[in-house]
Amino acid sequence: MTEDALSQILDVLQMRGTVYFHTHFTAPWGVRVPAYGNVARFHMVMRGGCWARIDPLPDPIHLSTGDLLVIPHGVSHILSDAPERSADQLDFVLNKSGYDGQGALIYGGQDDVSACKLFCGHFEFEEGAVHPLLSGLPTVIHLPNTQTMNAEWLESVIRFVSAEVLGGKAGADAIVHRLTEIIFIQTVRAFVDLAGDAAGSLAGVLDPQLSRCLAAVHAAPQHDWTVQTMAAEAGMSRTVFAERFTSLIGMTPHRYVTEWRMQRARRSLSDTDDSIIEIAETVGYGSEAAFTRAFKRQFDITPGAFRRQGVGGR
Repeated sequence: MTEDALSQILDVLQMRGTVYFHTHFTAPWGVRVPAYGNVARFHMVMRGGCWARIDPLPDPIHLSTGDLLVIPHGVSHILSDAPERSADQLDFVLNKSGYDGQGALIYGGQDDVSACKLFCGHFEFEEGAVHPLLSGLPTVIHLPNTQTMNAEWLESVIRFVSAEVLGGKAGADAIVHRLTEIIFIQTVRAFVDLAGDAAGSLAGVLDPQLSRCLAAVHAAPQHDWTVQTMAAEAGMSRTVFAERFTSLIGMTPHRYVTEWRMQRARRSLSDTDDSIIEIAETVGYGSEAAFTRAFKRQFDITPGAFRRQGVGGR
């Protein structure tokens, strides 16, 4: 089966899903989750309801059973039982509750009937990863229960993840990481279904014609791609393709090809022992000098220096 554009992008960005905990919060309660790196946090309401206040949005968001909230870009936010409730820092909550990483995070009052049960985690991308898919993510994605409970995939996947987290069996970590990737992909799909072309680069990546072109570029970055050859892959006229690509993806086709080549090269420098000229050739550069100039323009560091610094965990 030919790999689709979204899967190729997530592979190069090295997306990895992590589950924090599932909660048992009873009123009164409020938790401030601090800003953190290049992650997209998610909270799924399994039972009850709560409010989310997200920097820098002016108004709180009410979450009901079955709602899914994804907060890209690692921004800080507050979850609470009431929209104006004061909030304790997450570290304080973890310490006061005595949470040791096992079972539910229990915090707040004693009323079990009204407890808010959340399933929380994040999607993380490699440090320094750049792609229109990431920059195009909105400040928040809120999928109401009409979009999640009616879509059995999400509830089923999250319940499966929860069972794996609680079970602690061999291989659970690998299963959880893969399933949280599914949650991210399905969230993007559902968001694009709701927002249409207003979803920008996300809509572009999932657009059937543009996606076909992107998959071809991703699979063969060394090819001499032009607007005409990319338009042919998409099955569109050159003019219509260029306009739609730039409008949705947020950059010209030529710029996209260059940035994709640089991301592929970055991964190869981190993950392989291939020589710089070998990497240059696999991403479409006939000389090491031309490749070095392009890489330095993109990352403000030469390929050799990047590799010597061990950037990306080499």
